[in-house]
Amino acid sequence: MAEEKEAQQAKIIIPDHLRAGVYSNAMIVNHTREEFILDFVMVSPPGGVVSARVIMSPGHIKRAITVLQSNVKRYEGKFGELAEAKEPIGKRRLGFHTG
Repeated sequence: MAEEKEAQQAKIIIPDHLRAGVYSNAMIVNHTREEFILDFVMVSPPGGVVSARVIMSPGHIKRAITVLQSNVKRYEGKFGELAEAKEPIGKRRLGFHTG
């Protein structure tokens, strides 16, 4: 139908300073009514440092979760079931958790 439009592909450019990416072995999630704040952290004793911060709307975080779940299923279909990483032992609260 004329009313139906083809999905347009947006050209995505990765700036040079982001091409290498960053490593994260932990994540801290906080939220307000309007935003989710995801701090990706590189933990290396005795502490850690935020390597990236991503702020998303609640609607977009829900879509991101759906896309991640879909990709995990495809990954597991190809490479086998993933085991969830265990929480580190000790008193430090560094790892994947909510703030």
